[in-house]
Amino acid sequence: MMNQADVLIAGAGPTGLVLALWLARQGVAVRIVDRAAQPGSGSRAMAVQARTLEFYRQLGLADEVAAAGLRNPALNVWARGRRRARLAFGDAGRALTPFPFVLIYPQDHHERLLAHHLEGAGVRVERNTELVGVEPRDGSVRACLRGPDGREWPLDAAWLVGCDGAHSKVRHLLGTDFAGGTYDQTFYVADVDVAGPPADGEIHASFERADFVLLLSYTRSEDGHAMARLIGTIKPEGANGSLPEHALQFEDVRQRALGALGVEIRGVNWFSTYRVHHRVSNRYRVERVLLAGDAAHVHSPAGGQGMNTGIGDAVNLAWKLAAVVQGRAPEALLDSYERERMAFARKLVDTTDRVFSVVTAEGNLADMVRTRIAPLVASLAYGIEPVRATLFRIVSQTGIHYRDSVLSEGQAGRVHGGDRLPWTGYAGPDNHATFDGAAWQAHVYGAPQPGFEAACFEAGVTARRFDWDAACAAAGLARDAVYLVRPDGHVALAEPAGEPAALQAYFSARAIRPAPEAHSVWRTAG
Repeated sequence: MMNQADVLIAGAGPTGLVLALWLARQGVAVRIVDRAAQPGSGSRAMAVQARTLEFYRQLGLADEVAAAGLRNPALNVWARGRRRARLAFGDAGRALTPFPFVLIYPQDHHERLLAHHLEGAGVRVERNTELVGVEPRDGSVRACLRGPDGREWPLDAAWLVGCDGAHSKVRHLLGTDFAGGTYDQTFYVADVDVAGPPADGEIHASFERADFVLLLSYTRSEDGHAMARLIGTIKPEGANGSLPEHALQFEDVRQRALGALGVEIRGVNWFSTYRVHHRVSNRYRVERVLLAGDAAHVHSPAGGQGMNTGIGDAVNLAWKLAAVVQGRAPEALLDSYERERMAFARKLVDTTDRVFSVVTAEGNLADMVRTRIAPLVASLAYGIEPVRATLFRIVSQTGIHYRDSVLSEGQAGRVHGGDRLPWTGYAGPDNHATFDGAAWQAHVYGAPQPGFEAACFEAGVTARRFDWDAACAAAGLARDAVYLVRPDGHVALAEPAGEPAALQAYFSARAIRPAPEAHSVWRTAG
């Protein structure tokens, strides 16, 4: 049978589901397939960062996701059996985002929630359906799909996006490079029922000599029990070197670092071992085929960044792909996706590689750094407000910017084109509440120039004016400047003089037309 779609997505993990949901909300005809019969039953990725929740807020999902997970308000650092530091996320992020915490939400639950909302948008994941071939054509892509009965059929799509994981079939069929390597260490991951002091709904990292474990609670009960994810390294002596990795059980790999937490393991519900890779594809786009998520980049789990980075890929790509599909922008717009997201992925791989190397290094000097020096430095540094805010921006991904992008222009105040628009809601009007996931907006904090409303109407963007106050100044915004904001919440143009003509000039230079439903509305907030 013959099928068609504007966009075919291969892979129904969080990256593919968010991409499909964002596209469907913008009126793009999308199909999404996955070779698995159902979402994975083991909780893989766990951490949902603040920037992801901000994206979900644009789709109206943030409150539901936050209510379904467990807000972990702090990271506790343990070394040699003692708590050495408590790093509170709220202290660092409360003025930066509506979500100053790390949400722990098991990936299998997460995927089911996204799939439910995708069905509400009229798109159902086609499971037991595998992509087995890709044939680029003039102005389209022909994909060969294999269904649950083994039969194969073609599907013609204007665009294909591979969100099919680290072993991506799409990437393999494209033949793109996936340079990087694999760490020597073998890790274990386990979902467990725990009791004791660390079952308090916070994150705990325990370091011992050549040994560490990370505990992430994702439920909490009144009697001191919690369901938690454990991540740690496997030491050969833990299994007496007598068993192959695939045969190891949780009892074989219990560690000193876990015991030092004083946690009691009441039950093990799921256990697996794995190796950690660090790789980035050299291409995110080949003609009308694109890669996103783990299909494009993989790295160590340090900092809980992997799934969130894939979701960031999806949001960055979705509004651009919708504009191209609907004839509101040239295909060249999609080149900015590769440039913006690949640059971040490479930086992330380098950063997590350094953190991972410190955490897993062996030897007396490494043990001293990990168990004595690093916790002390972390505690002291976190007491300095600018350092605390910077660390939060990195972990929460609210600090991601695209200043080097062809879509970024200007500077007004401390805000550059390409920056995420600063949030003013902590002590002033909530300027992020105006985002809806599809529309371009133009913000003025203070008094707009004459003709601004007319310029917004001509450009087809929503005009927003906010009263100037101390929160705007604290966020680094410039009074009376114009900030043109992309559908993903990043600043496209920062115009310090507030010149209305700059809006149309920006769009004309890039041959972009905002979505037709995003009619200009003059709205005052604050």
